Amino acid sequence: MRMSKMYLKTLREAPGDAEIPSHILLLRADMIRKLASGIYGFMPLGWRSLRKIENIIREEMDASGAQEILMSAVQPAELWEESGRWHAYGPELWRIKDRNGRDFCLGPTHEEIFTDIVRNELTSYRHMPQILYQIQHKYRDEARPRFGLMRSREFIMKDAYSFDRDREGLDKSYDAMYDAYTRIFTRCGLTFRPVEADTGAIGGKGSHEFTALSEVGESEIAYCEKCDMAATVEKAECRDCAPDPETVEMLPLEEVYTPGTKTIEEVAGFLGLPKEKTIKALMFETYDDDFNVNGYVAAFVRGDRDLNMIKLVNALDIPEHAIAFANEDKMGPVTGSVGGFTGPVGLHDCTIVVDSELTGLRNMCAGACKADHHMINVNYGRDYKADIVCDLKTLKEGDPCPCCGSPVKHTRGIEVGQVFKLGTKYSVPMGATFKDENQQEHPIVMGCYGIGVTRTLAAVVEQYHDDYGIIWPLSVAPYHVIITLVKPGDQAQRELAEKIYAELTERGAEVLLDDRDERPGVKFNDADLIGIPIRITVGKLAAEGKVEYKLRRESEKAEISADEAVVRALGLIEKEGRG
Repeated sequence: MRMSKMYLKTLREAPGDAEIPSHILLLRADMIRKLASGIYGFMPLGWRSLRKIENIIREEMDASGAQEILMSAVQPAELWEESGRWHAYGPELWRIKDRNGRDFCLGPTHEEIFTDIVRNELTSYRHMPQILYQIQHKYRDEARPRFGLMRSREFIMKDAYSFDRDREGLDKSYDAMYDAYTRIFTRCGLTFRPVEADTGAIGGKGSHEFTALSEVGESEIAYCEKCDMAATVEKAECRDCAPDPETVEMLPLEEVYTPGTKTIEEVAGFLGLPKEKTIKALMFETYDDDFNVNGYVAAFVRGDRDLNMIKLVNALDIPEHAIAFANEDKMGPVTGSVGGFTGPVGLHDCTIVVDSELTGLRNMCAGACKADHHMINVNYGRDYKADIVCDLKTLKEGDPCPCCGSPVKHTRGIEVGQVFKLGTKYSVPMGATFKDENQQEHPIVMGCYGIGVTRTLAAVVEQYHDDYGIIWPLSVAPYHVIITLVKPGDQAQRELAEKIYAELTERGAEVLLDDRDERPGVKFNDADLIGIPIRITVGKLAAEGKVEYKLRRESEKAEISADEAVVRALGLIEKEGRG
C-alpha cells in the first residue's frame, strides 16, 4: 500500500476525553474514529489489525472443533422473557421496538438465540457434543462509557456456546475452549493470566476470566505466589481470621454513649478499640423489575474490612442493578436503623446479611440503632442472628491466601475473555432437551465462551507502546514493514524503494511504502506512531544499494544492503508473523 494513496489522518494531540494510552494512540494513529459516546468506527489501519485478531480467533476456534455461524444482533424479547433475563439483565440491555410495537433488543450476548437454535435440532445424545461460535457486534447501553474500546456501548465479540449431554462433557468442552483461549491470546502477543471469576449477568456455575495484565485495567486480581490461587477480587474468597469462639467468654451486652462517632475510625478512637473489634454496617434498598423499592438489606462486616458488593448480590440472588445504598431517612422508620449508629441488635423488617467471620468473633462493638450510642460485647447467636451468613469480604493485598495462608498480592488487568459453565441455566427454562439411549429426556448442558475482540485490540496497545506511539507485535500489526522513502524526487532512492517494495510484496509481506511528499521528520514520527514492526529507510545511501534497517521495538539501527534488509524482514515475518 502506498501511503500517498492511503486514507490516513494522524493527529499530533489526542482529543481531551482520551485518558489511557490505547485510547490516545488509536485515535492519534487514525485507527479508530469516535462517532458518539462509547461508539467507534474503524479506519483502514485499525480495521486491518482487528481482522488479524479475528483470524487468529477463527483459526484456533476451528482447530478446536468449533463451527462458525452468524446470528442477528437484533433479538426478539420473547426469547429473553423465556430465559427470565428480559428484566433481570437491567438497564444495560438496549431495548427497541419495531413499528408494530413489538419488543426487541440489541444483543449484548447470544445465549438465548443459540439455545433457541439447538432446542429443536439437538434432540438426541448422538447429536452432541457441539460447539457453535460467531464473531458479531454486541451492544450494551453503558451508563458511563470510557477509555475508548475498553468500555464502549458497541463492540465486537467472539461468543461460542457448547452443548453436551452431561457435566463430564461440559468439562471437556470447557477445557477445550480454555486451551484455545490460551493459544489465541499467546498468538496476539499478550501477557495474560486466567483467573477464577464471578459469572455476573451470564450466570452458571464456574468461570475463568482471561486478563491481560495492565495498570489501566478495570479488573483487580488477587493472586498467591506460593500456590495456584488467582481470582478477580470480586470472586476471591477470604479466609476467616476468627479465634475459636469456645475459648472466649461472652461478656455482658452494654450500651455506651458515643456522641458524634458515626464512622468506624471515630467510634474506635473514642472507645479505644482496634477497628477489628468493631462491626461495620452498610444499608441498602432493593428494587423490583419496575425499579420500585421492594425491601431493605443490612450487611455487616468487621470494621477494618471492605464489603464486596458482588458477593452481596450473589448472596441475595439478585442482579447488580437491583440494589443501591439506602435512603436512611426512609429506611429508619421501617427497620429501626439510625444513620451512622446502626447495628445488628434490634434491627427488624429487613434482610440481615452477616459476614461469616463475625460469627466466630466475640465481644464486638456495633451501633445501637440509637443516635449517639453504640453497644459493646456484641456476640453473634446470643445478641443477633442473620438471615444469610456468607463470605462478604473483599480479599485485600496482604491478607492470607484462602488456599495456603500466604500473603496474597494484587495486580490489575483488562478482561479480554471469559469462559462459563452455564449448566442448564438456559436449557431448562427454554425447554432445550435431548433423549438418552433409553429415550429418557434430559436438559442439554451448556457452556458459554466470550472474547472481546475490540477490547483485545486495545489491550495489545496498552501492553505495546512507548512515548512515540504503538509497537505492534508482528502477528496483529496492520502491516509488517514500512519503507520510508526520504526524498521521493530522488531517482536512486525511489528506484531502490520500489525494488524493495516489490520484492517484499511478492514474497508475501504486507508493506507500506511512505512515498508522501512530506518532511522526513513527519514520516519518521508517523512510522513510530502507527507502530509498524519493521522500518526500512531509503535515503542518502540508496545509490550504494544500502538502507537503514530498524525494528520498532528496538532503538538500534543498522546500515545494511537492501538485499540483506529484505532477507532480515522476511525471516522475522516467518518467525513471528503468525504469532
